[in-house]
Amino acid sequence: MPHLAVLPVAAVLALSACGGGAEEEAAEPEDAPAVAVDEELAAMVPDEIAEDGVITIGVDSEYPPAEFLDTDGQTVIGFDVELFDAVAGKLGLETDWQSAPFDSIITGVDSGKYDVGVSSFTITAERLENVTMVSYLVVGTQWFGLAGNPEGVDPDDACGKRIAVQVGTIQVDDIQARNDRCVEEGKEPIEIQQFESQTQATSSVVSGQSDASLADLPVAAYAIEQTGQELETYGEQYEAAPYGVVVPKEDTELAEVIRAGFAAVMEDGTYDEILAEWGIQGGGIETPEVNPDVE
Repeated sequence: MPHLAVLPVAAVLALSACGGGAEEEAAEPEDAPAVAVDEELAAMVPDEIAEDGVITIGVDSEYPPAEFLDTDGQTVIGFDVELFDAVAGKLGLETDWQSAPFDSIITGVDSGKYDVGVSSFTITAERLENVTMVSYLVVGTQWFGLAGNPEGVDPDDACGKRIAVQVGTIQVDDIQARNDRCVEEGKEPIEIQQFESQTQATSSVVSGQSDASLADLPVAAYAIEQTGQELETYGEQYEAAPYGVVVPKEDTELAEVIRAGFAAVMEDGTYDEILAEWGIQGGGIETPEVNPDVE
């Protein structure tokens, strides 16, 4: 994994204090694969986007390695970024990545502030009620905490533990459901600690403020690398589900051209090249879909 350079624990803790990714010592990215414009696909791009030649993307840039800030504190990098940049390249478009809190992105897409949202969004039935989504990867949830599990965290029975999650993610619903079971069984409730970014949630575990965290598997693996193995996974990945690009509910035209763009980069090998670069080949899919069945 060429991007997983070790970040000192002290630097991780500093991120929690500053509340942003500008100070993160991200590894320098390799050059992203170049793609050739597919003129047939480019002709399918909706006029309002094609005229400007730019597609605006809402992104939470504090979710490494999927999307995070480079050492300049401004440029958004990560495997999600490289994948969608490749799709945009096929469509003859430039990308304008705009950082935003995760839980504001879908609203921003719905209001027209962003053309799309690309930020490790798991496709869920609830989200599909409000937006259209195009699948491009499959990822599950992974628990992690301090190496050696000093607090004895059991993901299947975390009652009484302090668990950190990022606000607005599917992991919030996950931990709340586990807490409900604790209460129903008369056990001590879980102390659910919600943070604006996963970087802050991870830092809370490193500092001892939280006993463990749960996040998407690539994020958990990256956190372990970045803290010099101060952390480790607890249990196995579970409930793998597709990631999706968020598109306005009624904009089926844009959704279809994005689906076709993903299919094109899958066919020419760019997709596999990016997944291999980031060490996430296990999450690859063969066919992108618009609003896949996730029931």
